[in-house]
Order: sequence, then C-alpha cells, then structure tokens
Amino acid sequence: MSVPIRPIVDPAIRLEILSADDVVRIHEATLEVIETVGVRFPSEQALALWAEHGAAVDRSTGVVRVPRRIIEEALKLAPPVYDLAARDPSQDLPLDGRHVHAATDGCGVEVFDIDTGERRRSQLRDVGQIALVADALDEVSFHWIPVSAQDVPARARGLHELAACWGNSTKHVQTESIVTVHEAEGAVEMAAAIAGGRDALRRRPVLSIMQCTTSPLGQDGGSVDAALVAARAGIPVGFMTMASCAFTGPVTIAGSLVVGNAEVISALALMELAAPGCPVYYAAAQTAMDLRSGAYTGGGPEDFLFGGATNALADFYNVPLSMGSFATGAKLPDWQAGIENSLSTFMASVAVSDMLLGLGLLNGSRIFSFEQLLMDAEIFSIVRATLGGIPVNDDTLALDAIRAAGPAGDYLTLPHTRSHMRQLWRPRFMDRRPYGQFEEAGDTARDWARERAREILRTHRPDPLEDGLAAELDRIVAAVEASGEGVE
Repeated sequence: MSVPIRPIVDPAIRLEILSADDVVRIHEATLEVIETVGVRFPSEQALALWAEHGAAVDRSTGVVRVPRRIIEEALKLAPPVYDLAARDPSQDLPLDGRHVHAATDGCGVEVFDIDTGERRRSQLRDVGQIALVADALDEVSFHWIPVSAQDVPARARGLHELAACWGNSTKHVQTESIVTVHEAEGAVEMAAAIAGGRDALRRRPVLSIMQCTTSPLGQDGGSVDAALVAARAGIPVGFMTMASCAFTGPVTIAGSLVVGNAEVISALALMELAAPGCPVYYAAAQTAMDLRSGAYTGGGPEDFLFGGATNALADFYNVPLSMGSFATGAKLPDWQAGIENSLSTFMASVAVSDMLLGLGLLNGSRIFSFEQLLMDAEIFSIVRATLGGIPVNDDTLALDAIRAAGPAGDYLTLPHTRSHMRQLWRPRFMDRRPYGQFEEAGDTARDWARERAREILRTHRPDPLEDGLAAELDRIVAAVEASGEGVE
C-alpha cells in the first residue's frame, strides 16, 4: 500500500541568504560571462539550435556566446509552477514554491550491505531494495536513482534502474543516469507506458530527468542530447552545476555562483528554444574543494550557504529548484554526517527549496547506507517540525488547561494534553533512554535504523505495477540493450 508523503509545506520560518540587489548582480555577471566568455556545448544539435537563434557558435571548440536577450527571453517561456506525477496520484509533488520535498541521492557506486554490513560495489538489486525502503518513509517524497546498477550492461543501465524503482515504489522518479539519446528514448517510452500514453505523460510526467553540467562553463554532449529528447516529450528536465570553489569555480562563493549559474541557465534556455514552454528546473550541488587534499568535501559552511543562495537564483528565474542537501562527506553514519546533513537540510528548507536530494549517501555521494537513509529521514522530520513554527491561538495558549492545573498542578491527565500530545515530535533513532538502560543494552541508533530497514524489506509491499506493465518495461529495456547502441 502507498504511504502518504509528508513534505514541508509553507515554512513558518524563512531565510534570505542574498539580497535582491545581490541576486541581480550575480545575474548580470552571469549574462556577461555567457555573452563574452561563452559556454561549451559539445553537441551538434545544440550548436545548430544556438546558431539558428542568433548565438555566436565556434564549431571548432563547441563554445557558444549568447547575447543576453536570447537567454532572458528563452527563460521567460519556462513554466513557473507544475507538478511531478507519481504512480499513485495522491503522491504527486507540487513544485509551487510552497513545498519542500526530499529524495534519496544518486549515482553511488558502493553500498554497506544490509545483511553483512560490508562495503561492496552496488548492484541492480540494491536499487530495488533502496526504493522499497524509501517507499515506506513519509519523509521521502520522490526517488533519485540511488546507486549504479553495475551488474547490468552499461548501454541500458539507466533503464534497468528506472524499472527497479517503478517496480518497488509508487512515488515519482527523477533520474540522473540517462545520458544518451537511445536511453532517453527508452526512458520516454517507459514513462509513457506508466502514464498511459504520450499525451498522458505530458499531462502527468511520472519521470523527470536531471543532467550534470561539466564545470567550468561546459556541458556534456550526450547529456544535452538526452535532455532534448526528454524536453520535446514534455518530461521535466533540470541541469545541475557542481562547480567547486578553488577548483572548477573561483575560490569565492559569489564567483562560483556565477560560473554555476551560467552553466545552468544556458542549458535551460536551450531547452526552451528547442521546446518552448517545456517544464525545466534549476539544479545545484555546489561545494568547496578541500585545499589540503583537493577532495570534494560534501559538507561545510560553503555548502550550507550555496544551498540558500541557489534557491534565490532559481526564484529569480521563476523555475523550481532541485538542490543537493544531505550527501555528507562523512565515511560512516556518525557525528559528522549528523552535523552536515542537519545544517544543509535546514538551510535549504528554510530557503524553501522545492526538491532536496541526498538521503542515504555517505562519502560525498559515493557509498549508500540503509542506516543513514533512516537517520536522514529523521533529520528531515526534525527540520519539518521546526519549520512548522509555533501556532498561537486560543487553543494553543491553553488558558483553560492552565486554570485547571493551577499552581503546582499536573498537566499530564488533562483533556487538552490528550488532544494535543501527538503534535509533539517523537524520535525513532535519537537515544533518549536513561544512561543505565543505554549502558546495559549496548545498542545504538545505527542498530535500530538497520533493523528498521530490514523490517521494511521483510514486510512493506507497495502497490504493484498494473498487469502487463512490468513485462512492457522489461521489453523496452531489452530492446535498447539489444540495439547495441549507447555507452559501453
């Protein structure tokens, strides 16, 4: 059965990282970069579209320099509000600037095995198991493809992953693994089968696609071509910058915002030139390079500031945002993971980012942990409760209860307490036991989370695909695989 999703709705607490003037200055700097420095588009389709619409195209380098007017006019065509559909319509996601939806993270290449605890390469069965556990969590509103199915052929790997998600969950799926035209065409065919046809898919997109830019100031050709297939089919498409301070972007946060913004809005503008009015979204997961090791950090104050600032840019362009949150750089579910995931999620949520990504992955989105998934869901539930604010009305002021209890009284047995007690937040994995009980038991939150994940795998049964759909998805995947086309 389907589990109702519980996103953050209309946060009572909001935060602005950038002033309106700051946003305009970043926008103006971005347009200058796109027009004078340019962005690389290694795609014949893309270069032809840019040339057709008046951009300066250098075919020897693939760099296009686009007048600001073209970018600004194209972005105006993007719909500001739309829904991401789910197999179960009650789990549809409104992207309207009022909701904050959380999802698993993507592209991990290793997992901590749910049975042995050992770290190993990720497989297709992991994709299905993770989707099943996430399907049972009301904090998870939609799925990213969490790990790479490295035990199936690469040419159709992204399609195997989609089938595993849809077969184990009724929630919306957003994939970052479709990076060739042939897989994109297969993905559209699969999504149309789920939705009930191509026209139905345009009305209810059960799939959205995210592509990564190649910082600094570049796109991936296969990803752009795949995105064009999706955009023309009415499937929402986003582009994610991961420009990193001092490495693939300037050392300053503002400078890296300019580089990342140029990558994203140039790609979104291209989608609108190709398919005017197609649903697009901004995506970002920016960070800072560790200056001692050169490593991707996946956490720290720069990440938290990027989270809030990127939402201001997406709002300026009036498009939804899919934002890297969680996805700690910690190697294990430990104090570092708790700090980084709590602060990144709070900052992105208080800025009202539409979609938050990252539940369950460790080591900078490389290793999936079922324990971390459950504990990240608890972090989201804490943020959700906090951003609900403090309702103040005749009932919550509780004057009748205060009179009934009087000085030195007891509120525990009062009707007011019974009617409101379930509004108090209750933990599942935070340890509030007396010390003696904790010491005697010897277990920890990780043990509880692991057992809860195992319980879900044993007992949770999401609504199955309609008769014949699973076989149809398998047929589409097999056809793409047998074509011999795509990446190897």
